Amino acid sequence: MKKYIFSILFVCCSINSQAQIKILFDATKAETAGNADWVIDADLNNLGFGSGPATIGGGNEANPQRIPTPAQSGITATTLENYWKGGISSWGIDCVKKGYQVETLPYNGAITYGNSSNTQDLTNYKIFVVVEPNIVFNTTEKTAILNFVHNGGSLFMVSDHTVSDRNNDGWDSPAIWNDLFTNNGISTNPFGISFDLANISGSSTNITTNATDSLIHGSYGNVSQVLWSNGTTITINPTINPTVKAAVYKNGASNTGTTNVMVAYARYGLGKVVAVGDSSPFDDGTGDTGDQLYDGYITDAAGNHQKLIMNATVWLATSNLLPVKLTNFDCTVKNETVFINWQTATEINTSKFVLEKSNNAKDFFAVTVVEAKGSSQYSFIDLLNNIYQNQTTLYYRLKIVDNDGQVNYSQTRTLNFKPLSLNINVYPNPAKSFFKLENNSIDKVVLTDYIGKILLSQNITNNQQINISSLQQGIYFVQLFNHNKLYKVEKLIIQ
Repeated sequence: MKKYIFSILFVCCSINSQAQIKILFDATKAETAGNADWVIDADLNNLGFGSGPATIGGGNEANPQRIPTPAQSGITATTLENYWKGGISSWGIDCVKKGYQVETLPYNGAITYGNSSNTQDLTNYKIFVVVEPNIVFNTTEKTAILNFVHNGGSLFMVSDHTVSDRNNDGWDSPAIWNDLFTNNGISTNPFGISFDLANISGSSTNITTNATDSLIHGSYGNVSQVLWSNGTTITINPTINPTVKAAVYKNGASNTGTTNVMVAYARYGLGKVVAVGDSSPFDDGTGDTGDQLYDGYITDAAGNHQKLIMNATVWLATSNLLPVKLTNFDCTVKNETVFINWQTATEINTSKFVLEKSNNAKDFFAVTVVEAKGSSQYSFIDLLNNIYQNQTTLYYRLKIVDNDGQVNYSQTRTLNFKPLSLNINVYPNPAKSFFKLENNSIDKVVLTDYIGKILLSQNITNNQQINISSLQQGIYFVQLFNHNKLYKVEKLIIQ
């Protein structure tokens, strides 16, 4: 018998009670190039942009310093946005009024995480804001950003329309963001978000109907519309990241779909991200007098942009940890059976636990859903998946869902076992209208979706064709049985 005992602690706390929230606004990615001025304050206008990084004295674009002036300690509830000089100074001043501290990472600053020699290392901040980057992130910066978010930081990502390259280096913001998502060496599309290479304009009132959506129904008010002035849309992928959600859709699109999204948000590890497809809503109409700026922050969309942006900022500033204290998570293997137990000391606003498992620590599917009982002990008996051909390891984790629909995960737990020698192949894979099995020991097939919902349960004979023509494209799981014993689970892709 092998026994694995794990202890995990989820602590619910208020960040404001620990330290003041610090927000870092990036200015290293040519955010002031061309007709843009996406900074909270700049005392100088002496930057020039060719086809790369900024150069001092090469032009008259805004050159923001680290600390905005006058001092943010002088900001009161009635302070106007022209207290600072920047195209997004209204946003920065609203953040200070909320009690946050703001800084700028200057054009020659470094995006790092865990570098103690950098006084503006991301470990010193809760939120990292990047509005319409025009220089691609390098490998070191990508690693820093993803690790920052994974370990509890928050990232506010703002894009613009395709073919919006302001510094003429061949990159514009949608492509730069997508390069971060897909070419980072850590995880492909970790947030389940990608910016479309599109150019759209117009207002939208197609808002999510989720009454608990923090971006739409936050402390700054309810958001009822947005206005894009040459922006782009977003595609979300809940299969890759189950936490990703859309807050605003393009008019005419399904407000439950994955495309034509204008605002999206997600969790990654212990952190959070927000993605907005247009920079115009952040523009307050003032800043660099050499640029043609517009008031999208207050005037456009009847003031809804300010509500949306500040609701999103507050959500990013709030701790990602769910109010659950999980004190025990045990896995015991005996006689080809897995006995799983977990215990909570506290549960606040917790809805349910979803026990998930995988044979590769990447593709998880639901084993069971257990409703939360409040500070209690839970147990489940699962077949030891001697079902995974040539595998010696099985992975379990808990998906913890609160009453507001927010999701977090326990750390993945590893279980070792001796595999059964079965030669079973599911083919073709990917499949379109059917699949078959190459093994005469399997007499039953159960097909589930990604969250464990049974879509098909069928007794079969060797090499029998199983019809899947009615199913949509996506990722599914095929459970293979012999005499009611689960032998193996295969991932099936339907195209």
